[in-house]
Amino acid sequence: MRKLVVNTFLTLDGVMQAPGGPNEDPEGGFRHGGWSVNYWDDRMGQFVGEAMSKPFDLLLGRKTYEIFAAHWPNAAEAEGAGPLNAATKYVVSTTLKSADWGPAVLIRDNVVERIAELKQGNGPELQVQGSSRLVQTLIAHDLVDEYRVMIFPLTLGTGKRLFGDGARPGNLRLVDSRVSTTGVIIATYERAGAVTYGSFALEDQPTGQ
Repeated sequence: MRKLVVNTFLTLDGVMQAPGGPNEDPEGGFRHGGWSVNYWDDRMGQFVGEAMSKPFDLLLGRKTYEIFAAHWPNAAEAEGAGPLNAATKYVVSTTLKSADWGPAVLIRDNVVERIAELKQGNGPELQVQGSSRLVQTLIAHDLVDEYRVMIFPLTLGTGKRLFGDGARPGNLRLVDSRVSTTGVIIATYERAGAVTYGSFALEDQPTGQ
């Protein structure tokens, strides 16, 4: 079985939209594109390098695929282009006519079923980059095994968020954490079963009616 991993940059208030530049994703009138750039340091680069040091395939939405396809084929090996160009890209889209940045496979329908089948098959882990709408579908159908998040010390107030209304209750286990020199928390969480509930109320404390 293949592990499905969501890799994302997050603000402290959970926004994942357009971390890399002002023109990356202005949808909804978003005016804060490029909010992550000035926080980058060697520790963050090391974390990303580790994630790409072993074989992986990419699972992408149309918009992220097009952004990547316009950049990575022309990028230098030193920027990490090699693993991304070599990875098989599974692209979820009903409108994309072709996926020329290959190797690539288009997923046009039965998205949840197709991705569940991919997870059950053989191959390297499936890494999701960006692709906020696709991520919401994956979360809603409990298909995410691990989150690798960089939490930046800023708030934006608006923008697409990692966890929306479709998020299911569930425990997560912290399996790795680091802090960059710029205050970015770099954390890896894996699934840890159902939420467990309790109460801080005293046993003899009267309850409301």
